[in-house]
Formats: sequence, C-alpha cells, structure tokens
Amino acid sequence: MSEPRSPGVPPASHSDTLSPAVDMDPVEFTLRKRLPRKLPKRGNDVYVNMKTDFRAQLARCQKLLEGGGHREICVHGLGLAINRAINIALQLQASSQGALQLATNTSTVELVDDLEPEDPDETGEPMTRTRNNSAIHIKVFYPEPQ
Repeated sequence: MSEPRSPGVPPASHSDTLSPAVDMDPVEFTLRKRLPRKLPKRGNDVYVNMKTDFRAQLARCQKLLEGGGHREICVHGLGLAINRAINIALQLQASSQGALQLATNTSTVELVDDLEPEDPDETGEPMTRTRNNSAIHIKVFYPEPQ
C-alpha cells in the first residue's frame, strides 16, 4: 500500500535524495569542462573534433590511407563530433569507389567537469562532477584480397 499524501504537497522525487552539491545554484559556480582522457594515439588514429575544418580532417585521413602506408585508419568522434566522424568515413568510402569498408563501434565515455566558485571569498570549495558522453570509433580499411 502507498502512503496517503497531503493535498498540495508534491510526492518525494528522486532528486530529493541527491546531495546538496548537485542541487547547487549555477550562478555561484563556473563550469570548466576537462578534456577527455587520452586514448592511445597510434599513427593511424584520427580524433575528429568540431573546431578543425572538415576538409582538413578529410584530407588528413585520405593522406594516411593513400600516402601514409596504412591499410586502415580509425576515426574517433566524441559527442557532437559523432556526425562529423561518420561523414568523414562515408566520404572516404565514396571517394574510393567502394574499395574501402567500414566497421563501426560505439561506446560511452565518462567525462569530468570542474565546478569552481564564482566568488573566491566564499567558503564554497571547488567540486567535480562526472557525466557520460557517447563516442564512435570507425575502422576504415581496405579488405584483404581473397
């Protein structure tokens, strides 16, 4: 049986059980997003972001496949850059007239943010919070001849 509720009192929600650090006033803190942890960087890894020009990222991938001596590259995208990573892989495949194949994996990456107090005179201490973000890893490769 459920407990009777008083009229006008909202039911207890899950957010009522969170610590006061989570229910902070956003005006009192500045959010600083840390960079994601570094994944292994091999010569054939390309990490796609939204700041670099799309054509430059595409040209880098083409250079690795054609002149870099690699039979495969791995294109990585995080968050907003997922669409760009997919687009680069599809552009590479289309420009090779179907000679390249794609193998895609998705994952979730844990990111850490720093929350710093706006007023340094306040007694509030800097805090950190974690959040999850989606990632994609696309292997672009020439298939083995049969």
